[in-house]
Amino acid sequence: MAHSKHTIKAFDSDLDELARTIAEMGGLAERQIAEATAALTTRDSGRARRMIAADATIDAMQRNIEERAVETIARRQPVAGDLRQIIGVLRIANEIERIGDLAKNIGKRIIAINGEEMPPRSMRGVNHMATLMLAQLRDVLDSFARCDVAKTLDVWTRDQDIDRLCTSLSQELLADMMEQSVALCFGAHLMFCTKNLERIGDHTTNIAEAVHYMVKGETPLRERPKADFASMLTGAMGRTYRVRLQPTQHRRSELTPL
Repeated sequence: MAHSKHTIKAFDSDLDELARTIAEMGGLAERQIAEATAALTTRDSGRARRMIAADATIDAMQRNIEERAVETIARRQPVAGDLRQIIGVLRIANEIERIGDLAKNIGKRIIAINGEEMPPRSMRGVNHMATLMLAQLRDVLDSFARCDVAKTLDVWTRDQDIDRLCTSLSQELLADMMEQSVALCFGAHLMFCTKNLERIGDHTTNIAEAVHYMVKGETPLRERPKADFASMLTGAMGRTYRVRLQPTQHRRSELTPL
């Protein structure tokens, strides 16, 4: 993490050590997402179990960062920009820990659906979503290392792409379940997996806001762009919708305004 050199070298050393731990923690979170996606694609419950066990390392690192940050505040008594750096690191560590928890939850669902046949269309969508998500996480960690505000805003804006993809995948899965081409239990687990990836995107965007705060002393002023299913239903006209199922040979659902 690039930061202005402090008159107390020990404080700079503390910040550098915290930044290194954040980078390592972020790398582990990236690996967890990649492992969860690979285990889901191959329905490899053994790989999922190993990934679940690895989450304990991320949890331990988050606790370690919290303890060292509190100790640094107590010993150095930072103010203004220096204090923002510490607070930002704490926020980022918490977000990465939550990302690890969501990846672990995907692993648990992989074990629950072990042996079920994976719909190829849905799996392609999940893989694409995971690829976008990993790119987001890498970019935001790079923006932290470089204090790159422009890149944080880019990550912040791109979150809506992941929201749209999650909405599209959820709609496809719902249609498949209603047509009984996908088992209800399996489809529900897969929908939760896609939702977990979307939530990982939200936590990544929170990291972008934390980096922006560390550098600029404020979070982005405009409202975060969202394109998830709930936002679509309560969008521009503020309408409430209901789902109407048509009991025909080729069943489908329609969203109609109330």
